[in-house]
Amino acid sequence: MRERFRVVGGAHLVGEVRVVGAKNSALKLMAVALLAVGRTTLTNVPAIADVTIMAELLRRLGVGVDYDAAAGVVVLDVPERIGHRADYELVRALRASISVLGPLVARVGEADVAVPGGDAIGSRGLDLHAAGLEALGAEVHVTHGYLVATAPRGLTGAEIRLDFPSVGATENILTAAVLARGTTTIDNVAKEPEIVDIAQMLISMGARVEGAGTSRITVHGVEALAPTEHAVVSDRIAAGTWAFAAATTRGDIEIVGGVADHLRAPLGALESAGCHVEVTDRGFRVSAVDRRPRAFDVATLPYPGFPTDLQPFALSYNAVADGSAMVTENLFEARFRTVQELARLGADAQVDGHHVMTHGVPILSGAPVESSDIRSGAALVIAGLVAEGETLVSGVHHIDRGYPRFEEALRAMGAEVTREPDDEPPFA
Repeated sequence: MRERFRVVGGAHLVGEVRVVGAKNSALKLMAVALLAVGRTTLTNVPAIADVTIMAELLRRLGVGVDYDAAAGVVVLDVPERIGHRADYELVRALRASISVLGPLVARVGEADVAVPGGDAIGSRGLDLHAAGLEALGAEVHVTHGYLVATAPRGLTGAEIRLDFPSVGATENILTAAVLARGTTTIDNVAKEPEIVDIAQMLISMGARVEGAGTSRITVHGVEALAPTEHAVVSDRIAAGTWAFAAATTRGDIEIVGGVADHLRAPLGALESAGCHVEVTDRGFRVSAVDRRPRAFDVATLPYPGFPTDLQPFALSYNAVADGSAMVTENLFEARFRTVQELARLGADAQVDGHHVMTHGVPILSGAPVESSDIRSGAALVIAGLVAEGETLVSGVHHIDRGYPRFEEALRAMGAEVTREPDDEPPFA
């Protein structure tokens, strides 16, 4: 059943919100568990729809999965013999499914993974994944919509340099290399905290990994890994979402469990625009009470630059901030779908290629809008909080994929947001 959020404008979010494990890490760590026979336990796992999808994908590979969403725990019981085919039915709904590619090639010597679908935010080529696995000795090709990789004689360490610091390619090459013969060096890798999290879990399983968090990772292959227990790193994108929610609504929010050091670029930008940012003993706090923050330019870049996943929130923020600003998207060419929906709310924003020019207005005007991906949906809800009247945000299933009980967290901080069926015309 389709659902939507009914958002009443005029809110100033005040209070605290708790951030748990990162979606972008938890899903990949579930795939990492494929590398070791036995029972692996993940804690601090977010209660989101995407974890349920990944759990089902792993079950179809033969893994026993027990997911306790309330406790934030996933137990994965990996048998000696596992499957190697990740079907389109599930992969199309979850781009993170591609992260089973490296572990399957390393463990089974074969992987058939459907070319991913997921959010409508632009193309994400798999060339870097394929080139990295080929350098390790795998044969890779695409047939009938599946990326097929085979390495019947196993993988061998190699020197690899990525043309771009792709997170997904870094993950797949890293997880394949841990069981390869010899030493692998991967240059120009992604540096995200989620990459460090994967490396730390691999090390706890017995892998020999050095340099995670820098531009060069070295992996000394081992014969086998052992199951482990690992706590998922804090979700920096969810934490950044709440930081922008505080700034956009001129509120005051303490983000409990958030790691400010993972968000230096966005938090630094908010602080320079007039917001108060303070590290606390439980996380960090962002406040913009009684002031209209200034607009600021944004250019998305690989970590530690401004995250592309926070770009929609920068658009909502700049839509009501004081002044004009340019938002530049350098990573995904189709990630400006949020702009046309913000325009329905009265935002003054124009798209020019991979740039958006915004001119802040004092207040938006409620209207029905449609979310196209996880972050767009959440950003539109926040925009609705600073709009006059009511805003109906359709496509709630997108938001559910990235944020546990999103509307409950908002209501706890003073917002009036309700979930309702979306089977009737807006404002009927």
